[in-house]
Amino acid sequence: MPESPGSNRIAIRNISKSFHFGNTSNQVLFDISADILPGELTLLVGPSGCGKTTLISIIAGILAADSGSIDLFGTSIQELSDEKRTLFRKQNLGFIFQQFNLVPTLTVAENVALPLIIQGMREKEALKLATDMLHEVQIIERGDATINQLSVGQQQRVAIARALVIEPRLLVCDEPTASLDAQNGKRVMELLKNLALRKNEEGHSKRFVIVVSHDNRIYEFGDRMIEMEDGRVKDIHQLQSAV
Repeated sequence: MPESPGSNRIAIRNISKSFHFGNTSNQVLFDISADILPGELTLLVGPSGCGKTTLISIIAGILAADSGSIDLFGTSIQELSDEKRTLFRKQNLGFIFQQFNLVPTLTVAENVALPLIIQGMREKEALKLATDMLHEVQIIERGDATINQLSVGQQQRVAIARALVIEPRLLVCDEPTASLDAQNGKRVMELLKNLALRKNEEGHSKRFVIVVSHDNRIYEFGDRMIEMEDGRVKDIHQLQSAV
């Protein structure tokens, strides 16, 4: 697996991306460069259509950039084969989706255990770890419930548990508060930040967290903000996090 010296950061360098439709071409990213550091909650913000989702997809190795490089904590993801890139994602990345993407035919605990089972863990062990994670997100009493028996706020907690149960090195959150009112949105962000960036015994967190959002109510939870506009980085701010 290709390694680079930047094992303590995510290095985004000169990323450009166009989409082609027949004889037409639409460039959506223009020479994007930024660093994302461990132990910080990085907000990726900007209006709809500014390129946030495309950039996140390239960082995660789902899309290929036209030019530039992405280094994820020492691994040059664009140099991996498709098979190795998929494996790298499974082992290192957790996702919290705007629409949650929970499986309605499974129980809450089974939904959380699913990523572990996909990785090859035995069901009994996976369900034990899932139950532990449900305790962490304070929804342990709903482990046997089905998804349609949960409130929207509870479903978001399940989605957080599912993303964190594999102990991902990078956690990507797509509009995690979009479906929540202000009170539930704040609770979810507090929970997300406290769990995702929990410090180890040495007082450090090695996890990277990127939150894609245009909800300014959650800006107080960020440590760093990458502001995008029209496919470009408009500004990068270091924030004074309130949590």
